[in-house]
Amino acid sequence: MGQLDGNIAWVTGAGSGIGEAVAIRLAQLGATVVLSGRRREPLADVARRIGEAGGNAWVQAGDLSRSATAERIARAIDKRYGRLDIVVNNAGLNLLQRSWESVGAAGVDAVLGANLSSAFYCALAALPIMRRQQRGLLVHTSSWAGRFVSRLTGPAYAAAKHAVVAMSHSLNMEEFVNGIRSTVLCPAEVATPIMDKRPQPVSAEERARMLQPEDMATLVEYVVTAPAHVCINEVLISPAWNRSYLGIGAPPLKVSAAVPASKAAAGSRAKKAMPKKPAAKKPAANKPAANKPVAKKRASTKASDQRTR
Repeated sequence: MGQLDGNIAWVTGAGSGIGEAVAIRLAQLGATVVLSGRRREPLADVARRIGEAGGNAWVQAGDLSRSATAERIARAIDKRYGRLDIVVNNAGLNLLQRSWESVGAAGVDAVLGANLSSAFYCALAALPIMRRQQRGLLVHTSSWAGRFVSRLTGPAYAAAKHAVVAMSHSLNMEEFVNGIRSTVLCPAEVATPIMDKRPQPVSAEERARMLQPEDMATLVEYVVTAPAHVCINEVLISPAWNRSYLGIGAPPLKVSAAVPASKAAAGSRAKKAMPKKPAAKKPAANKPAANKPVAKKRASTKASDQRTR
């Protein structure tokens, strides 16, 4: 008898890396695993291996950055099994463009959609089933970048993963009254295919020093097998050889010119072409009027001076 016999677990990003290792581990513990991700072929391969090992898996592929996809899969799970005990939000991606200068709006949308929106949508879709049961557990894969901003991961990824941490804690604040628990995992570097998207290549030797997907599967096992009265709110985990302490892998900073030379020259020409304002005429000092004798002016001044005293 497995510790999770009879449980239904929905794992996203289950076609590779952490999601694949977690799905296989949950199946080994006796859970029936629903596998989700963008690409059906890797999911089918994971399902085949689970089946060959005596476990149960069901493939439900789709783009979880779309709310309709998450809703569709949750309805299908409810219809087929009538329950949903565990959700592991693991879908995510990153880009090669990891600076404000290089990333564009489309890249930001892709990173936020895969890492943040998908987790929100799956949680929203699962909660009605879990509320009805008055029990359920959600596990979210954030990142070391979800706690410590780093140029290594880029601004969009760091922002998304910070938001996942906040999302998980907010779930606990509201849903504990329904017997629902939420755990967010913040791993440093894990040797998964996402390493292939690093701007600077990561060697096999460096990957061997990182956390492995199986390490994360062991952590998830610990979380999901904890007693129902225990809520593990957050876990910050790293390899012993933590490259973030060394600042390894961050892209070099690029200093942009304040004003291009061509624009500066154009501005100078425009300034020279501007018409000059005529200089204001200054009144001549102590110059008598042309049609008045000096003697009269002095007399007039003396009379005026007498009047004002």
